[in-house]
Amino acid sequence: MAALLWSTKSCVSIISRGLRTYGTPSASKAVMKSDPLEPDAPVVHTAIPGPRSQELLTELGTIQNTGAVQFFVDYERSRGNYLADVDGNVMLDLFTQISSVPLGYNHPRLVKALLKEENRATLINRPALGVFPPGDWSSRLRNALLSVAPPGLNQVQTMACGACSVEHSQKAMFIAYQRRQRGGQPPSPEELQSCVEGHAPGSPNLSVLSFTNGFHGRTMGALAVTHTKWVHKLDFPVPDWPCASFPNLQYPLDQFHRENRAEEDRCLDEVKERLHAWEKKNCPVAGIIVEPIQSEGGDNHATSYFFQGLQDIANDHEIPLMLDEVQTGCGATGKFWAHEHWDLKDAPDIVCFSKKMLTGGFFYKDHLRPQEAHRIFNTWVGDPSKMIFLEEVVNMIKEEGLLQRVKDTGSYLLSGLYDMQTKYPGILSKARGLGTYCAIDFKDADTRDKVLNELRQKGVHLGSCGNCTIRFRPTLALFRDHVDIFLDAFNSVIGGLKS
Repeated sequence: MAALLWSTKSCVSIISRGLRTYGTPSASKAVMKSDPLEPDAPVVHTAIPGPRSQELLTELGTIQNTGAVQFFVDYERSRGNYLADVDGNVMLDLFTQISSVPLGYNHPRLVKALLKEENRATLINRPALGVFPPGDWSSRLRNALLSVAPPGLNQVQTMACGACSVEHSQKAMFIAYQRRQRGGQPPSPEELQSCVEGHAPGSPNLSVLSFTNGFHGRTMGALAVTHTKWVHKLDFPVPDWPCASFPNLQYPLDQFHRENRAEEDRCLDEVKERLHAWEKKNCPVAGIIVEPIQSEGGDNHATSYFFQGLQDIANDHEIPLMLDEVQTGCGATGKFWAHEHWDLKDAPDIVCFSKKMLTGGFFYKDHLRPQEAHRIFNTWVGDPSKMIFLEEVVNMIKEEGLLQRVKDTGSYLLSGLYDMQTKYPGILSKARGLGTYCAIDFKDADTRDKVLNELRQKGVHLGSCGNCTIRFRPTLALFRDHVDIFLDAFNSVIGGLKS
């Protein structure tokens, strides 16, 4: 059941596992690792960013905006779960390039794949896959992507990144919607001409319904369904598309079942109202997009009940339900796809992916497949070199039982977060997660940011999201020993706030 990890009470966690002893140097223990060359513990020599990073920041700043740069990385020395910077600091990386490193840095299996002679031509010559795919492209897709396709989906389209995956998924929904409106007939001459000029009937007034605090990317169509930070949208024109409330649940879930059910019913009713309102505005909704866990917006969860209800609404209105699994896919929640926790009656219509999948793209149902060429298209529509690496990742997940490891390590991490919020109730709250896809809230953003900075100085790298949340996005090869290293540092930093 999806809510199982979310609803475990902190008191049960403490009783069942015993109180942790914090402050013991974890580096003194034998550390489990999937890469024998991975460091045993963080090492910090300088402030982060250090002097070399500062020099490089100044240099890069003469060429482009560097406001988002945190520090410069030595990727040659980064290994496994550890990220090395150019100043010689080595950090336990629990954020992994914004949730996008599946097995760790410089994993031996991926290095070996890179060096194979049979992969050389694919790596050197980036094919335009939509028109000139290599001879092994079908087998690559089957071995890497279709072998882990969401149950019930057997169509796949590769793309370069998460945002363009969302963008082209929306196009697929609009194409299918209009094809149904035409009764399967080809477009009229008037439609063909008017679309080039950018007006109806060839450019119809259609919309996609999204949710408050949702994030789906930074391209223009993706921004139309993104509702997080102003920095993503300021100065950009966006269409008038419907946005419904995403449930704001109370934790722990098993103590607020009645309140949370009422909240999810309210949000589902709002979805129905928005669909009706935009129909009346002559801007009908052609599809619904939602994240299984709202990531950038604050790691916001909803229960299976909400997503099952959302699918029922989509089916009633004969529109697709698109799941944005760019962050949640590839095993981060303990199942390969987060929506597998929900017990849906049927497969979702579209599932977007990227990040840990190494390539972007989307799976989709047969009726969403375009009938004409060049409708879902760009120069490369993906990169076969990424499929080489993804095939190795998929094999590793299966051979080493990494999904079970994610469940085990995630349960251990979440239990530790419950312990910490019990120990520091005035600072921490709402520990939550599935697998190692975890998060915890702070009393305010300033405290959160101070803790993130001090953790980095202790050699632990994490990310933020929402208003006051830290989020965990580790590799699939994280062990309990890594969690102990984090918890020792976390306890030290939080304890220092109280002194």
